[in-house]
Amino acid sequence: MDGLQASRAALMEFLHLLFEHCRTEVAEQPKVVFYAFVAVLVSVWLLFAVVGKLRKPASRRTTSPELGKPASKKLGSVKAPDRPPGVWIPSDFQRPAAEPYPDWDVHKTKPLPYRPFRHGPYYITMGLRTMKWDEWIELDNHYPKYHVDKARRIAERGSKCCKTAPEAFDGAVELLEEFCKYLPERYPSLYRKTSVGMDNLLTGESFNIVERPLVEDPMTMAARMIQDDLAIMFEKPDGQYYLLAGAILLAGFWRLEDKFGMPLSEIHTSGDVPGFKQKLEKGMMNFFRRVQPNGPVLRNNYFIQVDDELAWSHSIGDEDSDGAGWFTAEKNKAIAHHYFRTERQSLRRLPRSGGVVFTIRTYFHPVTEIAEQPYVPGRLASAVRSWGDDVSRYKGRERYQDVLLEFLDRKHQEQVANGLDVEKEDEVRSYPY
Repeated sequence: MDGLQASRAALMEFLHLLFEHCRTEVAEQPKVVFYAFVAVLVSVWLLFAVVGKLRKPASRRTTSPELGKPASKKLGSVKAPDRPPGVWIPSDFQRPAAEPYPDWDVHKTKPLPYRPFRHGPYYITMGLRTMKWDEWIELDNHYPKYHVDKARRIAERGSKCCKTAPEAFDGAVELLEEFCKYLPERYPSLYRKTSVGMDNLLTGESFNIVERPLVEDPMTMAARMIQDDLAIMFEKPDGQYYLLAGAILLAGFWRLEDKFGMPLSEIHTSGDVPGFKQKLEKGMMNFFRRVQPNGPVLRNNYFIQVDDELAWSHSIGDEDSDGAGWFTAEKNKAIAHHYFRTERQSLRRLPRSGGVVFTIRTYFHPVTEIAEQPYVPGRLASAVRSWGDDVSRYKGRERYQDVLLEFLDRKHQEQVANGLDVEKEDEVRSYPY
């Protein structure tokens, strides 16, 4: 900056000398002097502009907010409009049209490799990040199996898994309308839009969402369209958000019939979610209150399961039993029975009804399969060891830790022996993969 000041002073001295010279030359060559003087004035203006720019503090490149840390801009919203609790003013927001998924094929497109665990220590946070609209619903070559599993569960369990409260009907239909717009845009080889809804080109199903009455519960119909489980929360006059519409068919560890009609806080406390009261409740309630239709977000979680059943983990007990829990699981089963279960959850507010929609997509793989991927066994072992006592109880670590950790440590050592550079992990991967 000192150099710039000196340059400016030198230029001013030069201008003074030039002015004195011009006084003697102007009579002889008025046009030349005039044009030269204009050129000098432009140069001075440019110099002052550059100096002004350099005096401003350097801007910092904006990055995505780190998991669990505060961001300068609230996720999921612009400033929420003032309104009484339980009253939603319909918004005219419309989701941007989705681009077709590049080269998507229902038989060839593999599931995305979510591995949302970190080296310890373990922090309890909501872990929200922004969502791109195109990526709202993820479908892949597991779709046919999920579709069959869901149809079987609907036939066997019906309203135990899919239900819509009367006051939530409009919100559930709004979700159907969103699916019938989005899915044909994003997956045109699977879905075709019609005047009354859409057709599934793989299964031959036709969805009519405008007739009344609907052929089935709207959440049941929505469940047949995608691989995700679904839940819609609605605010009541007490300011709490209640689970009033859901299709929970592949959740593994919890049942819709236990949670239906509950407020958000009770859903978590009744499930003994670690750290909810101390670390999550206030932030979660604030988020639900302020989230706007134009602010969708994502989060991921993960569990270990010691059986191969996607829909319900029978190792923790019968699905219709009142006493299901990790305490019933067989301890330290062989590693072949260990499965990695991770959820990708999206949250968005529906603009007309104001309901907050959860989509819950479960990815389910044998631990022996994911442990073949570079860095995964070492990082997962570190993550599992970092769980506190409350998280360990919630995730059932005591029932499988000996076998799991021995296996992961051995696979990590094999990778290192084969040349894996542990110092380069952050260069080749990023959360949540």
